[in-house]
Amino acid sequence: MAFNEKDLRRKAEAYLAAEQNDAFKAEVESELAAQDWEALFDRFYTSLTFGTAGMRGIIGGGTNRMNSYMVSKVTQGLADYLNTASENPSVAIAYDSRNYSDLFAKQAALVFAANGVSVFLYPTLHPVPMLSFAVRYLQTTAGIVITASHNPAPYNGYKVYWRDGGQVTPPHDFSIAERANAVKAKDIKIISEESARSKGLLVPVPEKVDEAYYHTALLTLRRPALVQDSPITVVYTPLHGSGNVPVRHLMNKLGITVHVVAEQQEPDGNFPTVPLPNPEHPQAMQMALDLAREVKADIVLGTDPDADRLGIAIPSDGQKGEYTLLTGNQIAALLVDYLITADREKGLEKRPLVVKSLVTTDLVARITERHGGRCRDVLTGFKYIAEQMAGLEGPKGESEYFLFGCEESFGYLAMGSVRDKDAISSALVAVEMMSWWAKQQMSLKDRLDQIYDEYGYHTELVISEEYEGAPGKEKMAKIMTSIRALKVGDTLAGSTIETIQDLLDGSQSRFPSSDVVIMHLENGEKVVVRPSGTEPKIKYYLFFKSDSSGRAALEESLEGRIKAYQEAFA
Repeated sequence: MAFNEKDLRRKAEAYLAAEQNDAFKAEVESELAAQDWEALFDRFYTSLTFGTAGMRGIIGGGTNRMNSYMVSKVTQGLADYLNTASENPSVAIAYDSRNYSDLFAKQAALVFAANGVSVFLYPTLHPVPMLSFAVRYLQTTAGIVITASHNPAPYNGYKVYWRDGGQVTPPHDFSIAERANAVKAKDIKIISEESARSKGLLVPVPEKVDEAYYHTALLTLRRPALVQDSPITVVYTPLHGSGNVPVRHLMNKLGITVHVVAEQQEPDGNFPTVPLPNPEHPQAMQMALDLAREVKADIVLGTDPDADRLGIAIPSDGQKGEYTLLTGNQIAALLVDYLITADREKGLEKRPLVVKSLVTTDLVARITERHGGRCRDVLTGFKYIAEQMAGLEGPKGESEYFLFGCEESFGYLAMGSVRDKDAISSALVAVEMMSWWAKQQMSLKDRLDQIYDEYGYHTELVISEEYEGAPGKEKMAKIMTSIRALKVGDTLAGSTIETIQDLLDGSQSRFPSSDVVIMHLENGEKVVVRPSGTEPKIKYYLFFKSDSSGRAALEESLEGRIKAYQEAFA
């Protein structure tokens, strides 16, 4: 590949003049000295931009990396916007266990303070849901979390929340992005930590906020007496992240025995025991499963670094010698089934509202509607679920209440005072749910089979293809162009396409404009194609279903159907 060496040198030198962190500067200086233009191109061929809810990238020196300068740049743009949106703007800041998260959090705090924005900064790592709660509790104008969620160890990121506790949505996200992406190095203001604290512009988040969150999380339990001092055994792994303290604290409050995977309990941004710190991935949960077999656990729980995703495994049989990892869709179906039936038994007059992403199993909607609730599909991203929750604060709230929000990617929420997915409070509900069915002499596996018998068998799969770097970006665009070239009547994976819905043109559906294509096939299958908004990948969501009598036949044909789709999308 031919490189414009002069242009790369200019960009690198401009970055070096702006960056304050010696480690990040050294990376770029070393490559400049070695004239490693290929490496420098990857660092500078583009700049990380503030997208619809924040920024995420590989940690390192350069404008295409997460570093102190890029954090300062985005924070300056956000501060500019906050000063137009509020007379006395304030922000709450949390960070997880990733490398440099604490440094980036403090860097952001000092830029905010220099711009007159009051900052509440957590003194220790805290998960996403507790930041969302804090924004609402402290009534700050905004909030940020330094995290890359479930991404590999080399990544970090910057999530932005608005005053409702949800990730920013239009018009705020576009206005923040416009300002943040336009900031130049000379525009960035910063003051010392000592000055920020002495002026009262930088203070710690009060301890009472944590206690208020814990109290509210416990209120999500429908049958608290069932769980209190229950003789069950839980195995839990925080995967080196921020969930360890809050999950153990709440389980301790309930008197529940919890065995934590010792090798994974300490915060560590290198995530040394897993290739990917994501409970969606079986390998990440392996140590927890090994411990579960040893202690004969009743349920296994795992959370990702910022503790917004929850993985669950259950015993495969009564001997607790083997465990089955549930899919995100299975967990969603079990949780909504438990919550809605528990609430219906209380005879509540208001109608329950369940909100799910459009790539989450349709089984959730079937369960909700069977019990008189309303299920609303939204675009992928929990901020869209938060928007629906906010709608209940008006006249709609007189007849409806928020019951549950879910995404197939292990994101769940049953707590109205948080506006992002919450693995902490969802872990409590999962333990309660398991205890309830055990009291009925049933396992969660038994209940899941009952659900399939009642509503039909549903199974789903995600094919995720990664496309790294500049060539990958180009390839992703070509693939989406080829997907959009398909027409009704064309064949996909051996079946005829019956309908196509392209959400890129927002006028064609009730969804906002989004880079998503939905196809229904003649054989009853559904396919959703969606490039990730935060990672260099395209996700292909496959939906299969049959009545209960056809489950065996569907399971037998599944491998062949999946292979047909993999070949179609290759």
